[in-house]
Amino acid sequence: MPPSDVSAEVTSNRLLSADYNVIELAAPAIAAAALPGQFVMVRPGVGHDPLLRRPFSVFEVLRDAGGTHTGISLLNKRIGVSTELLYIARAGQRIACLGPLGRPFTPVDPPVDAWMVAGGVGLAPFATLAASLRERGVRAALFYGARSAAEHFHLDFFRRLAVELVLTTEDGSAGQRGRIVEPVERALAARSPSARLMLYACGPEGMLAATAKAAARYGRPCQVSVERIMGCGLGGCYSCVVPMRGDDGRMHHVRSCLAGPVLAADQILW
Repeated sequence: MPPSDVSAEVTSNRLLSADYNVIELAAPAIAAAALPGQFVMVRPGVGHDPLLRRPFSVFEVLRDAGGTHTGISLLNKRIGVSTELLYIARAGQRIACLGPLGRPFTPVDPPVDAWMVAGGVGLAPFATLAASLRERGVRAALFYGARSAAEHFHLDFFRRLAVELVLTTEDGSAGQRGRIVEPVERALAARSPSARLMLYACGPEGMLAATAKAAARYGRPCQVSVERIMGCGLGGCYSCVVPMRGDDGRMHHVRSCLAGPVLAADQILW
C-alpha cells in the first residue's frame, strides 16, 4: 500500500529526560499499516526551517480501548532543529507525517530465539518488534546500552512482554559498565550452536558493525536497522545509500529508505 501523508495532531508529549521524549501523533492510517522496523518522515514547525522531513522509527502503535488504531509514537532525542521542535511540541499542534516507509524486520517463530541489540535512541524500533515476537510466542532478550541509567527508557514495557533485559552503561550506573556488544559477544560464545537464534540491531554505526561481525563469527543471522540521513524517504534523493555485497560478490549501493532500513548484516560492507 502507498504511504499516507497526513497532518498529524500531537496528542501527547512525554518528556523522559532533559533530551529525550516520546511524542504521540494521531495517525490511524499509518498506525494500521506500520510493521516493526518501519519509519516515518516528519516535519515539525512551519516555514522553511527545517526545510526537509527527517526519518524516525515508529516507536509504538497506539490503539484505543476497543483495539482500534489511533496513532503512533516516536522516541526522540533532541540534537538539531527538527528534534528540538519535536521535544518542545505541545498537544494540539500539527506535524507533517509520511509513512509507513521502508523494509521492516522479519520476525522469527519458535523455536528460534530473538536477541534485540539497542544502543541509545536505537531502542525505537524494538517496542513494536518485541510486541510482535510476544504474539508469536518467541523467547526474546533485549541487550540495551546507554550512557547512563537515566537514559534507559521503557524497561517496564519490555518486562511486561517477558523480554529478558541485559543492560550496560558507559558510566557503570546500571547493569554492566561498558559497551553493549561485550555482553552480546559473551552470550554468543556461551550459546549452544544447535540453539537457533536471530539477532536484530539498531543504534550507532559502530555498534551495528560490531554486532554484525560478532554474529558472523558465531554463524548467527543478524538483521540491522541502519541510520542514514534522508531527504525524502522515497528513494528520490539518493542521500541514504549503503554499500552492500551483491550475490556476485561485487560492491553496489542500495537506498536504505527502499531496500532498508532493515538490511542483512552480513551483506553490508562495514
